[in-house]
Amino acid sequence: MKKLVIVSTVLSILLAACGGGGSAGLAESSRARENTPNVDKADIDSLVDGNNAFGLDLYQSLRNRDENLILSPFSISLALAMTYSGARGETETQMADTLNFTGRERTHPAFNALDLALEAQGIILDKEQEPMQLDIANAVFAEQTFAFLPDFLDTLSVNYGAGIRLMDFANNPDPSRKEINQWVSDETKDKINDLLPENAVTTNTKMVLVNAIYFKADWLSPFDANDTYDGTFTLLDGSEVTAPMMGQRMYIPYYVGEGYAAAELPYAGDSAVMTLLVPDAGRFEEIESQLNGAMFREMLANLAPADVTLRMPKFEYESSFMLSDTLAAMGMPFAFDENRADFSGMTDQQALYIGNVIHKAFVAVDEEGTEAAAATAVIMEGTSAMMPENELHIDRPFIYFIRDLESGQILFIGRVVNPQ
Repeated sequence: MKKLVIVSTVLSILLAACGGGGSAGLAESSRARENTPNVDKADIDSLVDGNNAFGLDLYQSLRNRDENLILSPFSISLALAMTYSGARGETETQMADTLNFTGRERTHPAFNALDLALEAQGIILDKEQEPMQLDIANAVFAEQTFAFLPDFLDTLSVNYGAGIRLMDFANNPDPSRKEINQWVSDETKDKINDLLPENAVTTNTKMVLVNAIYFKADWLSPFDANDTYDGTFTLLDGSEVTAPMMGQRMYIPYYVGEGYAAAELPYAGDSAVMTLLVPDAGRFEEIESQLNGAMFREMLANLAPADVTLRMPKFEYESSFMLSDTLAAMGMPFAFDENRADFSGMTDQQALYIGNVIHKAFVAVDEEGTEAAAATAVIMEGTSAMMPENELHIDRPFIYFIRDLESGQILFIGRVVNPQ
């Protein structure tokens, strides 16, 4: 397991956590985490751009629900990156294309370098403010009777700091599920509970790869609670609700684009921000449907310091998703297909496929700052038994023997020439 306390970037508030617990043992590589990976900055930049683009594509696939939404695309990318390390053939190609990965040789070291770079960032805080937290944890839980290939164990250890916790899925699937859920809850400071619902883990489950993130930070310039009042918030259908509205005058990055306004609120330490995108009245669906990597980069490039009087609501909510169908529709169906998935880079013991990808996230924003958490679980299942290479169809007379195995003594001998 890898656990970091680090500072994030523009989309930090969307990131969050996963927890700890006991296990039957640990299967791990003899190789330690690579703390000085030789990775070009261009590879890290490419990974960040790809992760962000995937996150925006995923947002577009999930936004059809007429309700609040929170997800951590980084958590999902990281959990699927660990899974991708064991993918081969067309399964590997589809995952790389959908997730914007640039091949195993570059992707895994780049994830490692990105985490180490984030960890190395300094935090400069006002003495009155709480330290910023971004805790990341990776863990892999696997059936104790299952054998994994050394290269797969090496990749998990060297690039993700994760060993494999051995579990008794075969005989105790529900207690194992509860143990994983407790790990998630612990790592997210009880913000993400019951990530894996009942029956998510079965006797056929071979492995669960989990990523968790927890984020908490004060605003660089907190809102005065005395200035918060109940104001009107207009919903998409034009109806109105009352919400607690925070407000203050700020000198912050700001931009008015075609059909929207954008602003950026810094967190204490100036190492992370919340970026706000506010479509003009009546244009939410239009602007939201245009949101992609290119639009996001253009918006950030145009932000410039300005004097802004800002009013925004306090809010707190959570979202949860079963992502298998969504990810398959985005371009990686083989990974979820029992008959076509190829994860032979993980094991040669039995063919595997992804049974489900489960994601849950939480966010709370108030006058002091932001707290957010998320967890992602990739559940690997064993395929049905393979057809035997040889077939014996006894449709003719045969002879049989009943014998003692230890001595080899034949106890009975017979033949069947007519089973009727």
